[in-house]
Amino acid sequence: MVYMKEEMAYKICIFGESGVGKTTLARRYLTGYFEEDIKLTMGAEIFVKFLDIENLRIVLQFWDFGGEDMFKFLLPLYSKGSSGGIFMFDLTRDKTLNRIEDWLGIFKEGLSPERKDIPILMVGGKVDLQNQIVISQKEAKKIAQQFNLYNYIECSSKTGENIEKTFEILVRKILKNFNLI
Repeated sequence: MVYMKEEMAYKICIFGESGVGKTTLARRYLTGYFEEDIKLTMGAEIFVKFLDIENLRIVLQFWDFGGEDMFKFLLPLYSKGSSGGIFMFDLTRDKTLNRIEDWLGIFKEGLSPERKDIPILMVGGKVDLQNQIVISQKEAKKIAQQFNLYNYIECSSKTGENIEKTFEILVRKILKNFNLI
C-alpha cells in the first residue's frame, strides 16, 4: 500500500478568445473524449479532476472562462486564488493571438501580489488542422517569451495530441513552485 500525503487543491484558469477550444481542451482532458458541438461558455464553467503525482493527491479545479467580450469584466474575479493559467489561442486564426496582452492583463488583475508570477502556459489549439495553420511554432514561442510565459505547447482536442502533456507540464510547474516535487 502506498501512503498518500494530504490532499491539495489547485486552481487553473483557462482563458482566451471565444471559439479557440478552451472548453474542448478541458473536457478532452477530463473525459478523454472530443465533443464537437459545444455551446458558448456563459461566464465560466468549472471542472474538477483528481490526480496522484509522486505520492501527492491533487485536486485540480479548472475554471474555463468564456471568451466573449461581455464576460471579460468577470475574469479578474475568477482568477483570484489561481495557482496557474492557460492562455489558449487558435493556430488557424491569428486574431486569437493578437489580444494576448489584454487577456494577460485582465487575468493578472485579479491575482494577489504574491501570486503575480504564477506559471501561465500558452497553448496553441487545433494543431490537427495542418493545412489551415497561420501561426508558426517559431512565432508563437517568440510571443510566449516576449510575455514571459512559462512555456508553449500545441495540442489538438480532436485527436488528443499533447492534451495530457499540456496539463502535466503546468501541474508539475505549480507543484515545483510550492516545493512539493
